[in-house]
Amino acid sequence: MKLLTRSIAYLLLLSGIVIVITPFVYMVLTSLFLEIYELPKPEKLLTATKSFANYEMVWNLNHFQQYFLNSFFIASVTTVLSISLTAITAYAFARFLFPGKELIFKIFIFSMFVPGILNIIPQFLVIKGLALVDTYSGLILLYIGSGVVGGAFFLRGFFERIPQELEESIVIDGGGRWTIFRAIYLPLSLPALGTLAIFSFSGTWDEFVVALTLIKTEAHRTLPIALQLFRGQYATHYGKFFAASIIAIVPILIIFFVFQKQFVQPDLSEGGVKG
Repeated sequence: MKLLTRSIAYLLLLSGIVIVITPFVYMVLTSLFLEIYELPKPEKLLTATKSFANYEMVWNLNHFQQYFLNSFFIASVTTVLSISLTAITAYAFARFLFPGKELIFKIFIFSMFVPGILNIIPQFLVIKGLALVDTYSGLILLYIGSGVVGGAFFLRGFFERIPQELEESIVIDGGGRWTIFRAIYLPLSLPALGTLAIFSFSGTWDEFVVALTLIKTEAHRTLPIALQLFRGQYATHYGKFFAASIIAIVPILIIFFVFQKQFVQPDLSEGGVKG
């Protein structure tokens, strides 16, 4: 009976994997077809001649390369700054005592329930008042602001699980809060930071509405905007459009493979000082 239950579970998992992967495999194979104006039938995917020429053409079409690099720069800077500010904010809420701490944190949490689309006009007015419309600085500022709240909520709970006894050796040696944060909390919170890095990068990389609202100059456009324009121009060129889509998800896959090992939950006492 136990063997039968395990076999059914494995079969269900395998079926789920096939269902999830099949559309992606179909898209990859279709991207290798040249001058195709209709979706190929499954039997044609494995027999027809294929080429990587679509990827080269897409990379050099309509400033696609420039838009890709624009998005990569914005997503990378946003991820680094957002994670840094989020970690500091979460540490303050987890270990510092100051008036109104819980009230401020509840306001933080409440702001997470406001739909992002409702903030577009106020955000645009603030960025316009700062003279940052059509600049990467304004776009990155909004991305960081929108990511800190949820990240701080997530990291605070992680920081509070770290035993405060680990701080004693640093305090005895004369270390301050910054030393404790850098030597204990950051190393022990790598799984949480890795998770946030993946979400921050992918969320920024895929963001469309805010970028479309703020960015006016064609040379400053990000990749999601370019993909929408590309889809309108090459809607029936399935090979080119699928190639563009695959190029767009490559950085997300790389970021995931780089940080996925951080999902392994370590022992929070690992690295602690034994007395």
